[in-house]
Amino acid sequence: MIQLLFTMLSAEAGVAVALLFKTPLRKLVILGLDRFKRGRGPVMVKTVAGTVVIVLASSLYSMAKIRSRSAEFGAFTPTDQVLMSRHLLEASLMGYSLFLVLIIDRLHHYIRELRGLRKSMEAVMKQNRVLEETKCGGSDEIKTRDREIACLNEQIKHLKFESEERIKEARAAEANVMALKKQSDDLLIEYDRLLEDNQNILNQLHSIDH
Repeated sequence: MIQLLFTMLSAEAGVAVALLFKTPLRKLVILGLDRFKRGRGPVMVKTVAGTVVIVLASSLYSMAKIRSRSAEFGAFTPTDQVLMSRHLLEASLMGYSLFLVLIIDRLHHYIRELRGLRKSMEAVMKQNRVLEETKCGGSDEIKTRDREIACLNEQIKHLKFESEERIKEARAAEANVMALKKQSDDLLIEYDRLLEDNQNILNQLHSIDH
């Protein structure tokens, strides 16, 4: 029993040490624990732990019984001392074994959580880099578009100025056309009056000839 407890305690101590330091062995231990927890491992560990707890309680009860019996006689007999030492060693080994199992379970859990946090941090950092690159590219595109918009605004202003100038020229030409039309109407009226005067003069000449 004591040999088995020593072997189990040594194996648990080796697993705990392997989990504490970042070595290739720790990856193998973590993979082994992952597979062990996925199958029937947790049930088996609970069964073994329950058995160890029962044996530990039995050892403690035997120690208490030996202590009470020695209190009646006033001293430990050699047999009681040997039994007391054996039960104390067994109880210590079983207690340390249960404690190391708990330590291994917590170390494995925290290492898994730490790996998950590192992966999430790496993903967040990648997203931040992508966002920064997108922002830089977006700012360049925005600057290029702003320049294009400024050029288009200048072109629009120039075209607007040219259209205003052409509208002024068209209005001036229309005014000139109206003035020429009025002048032409006046000339036609004058021409009609001159024709009428000429006709009157011709009539008077015919009358004088007669």
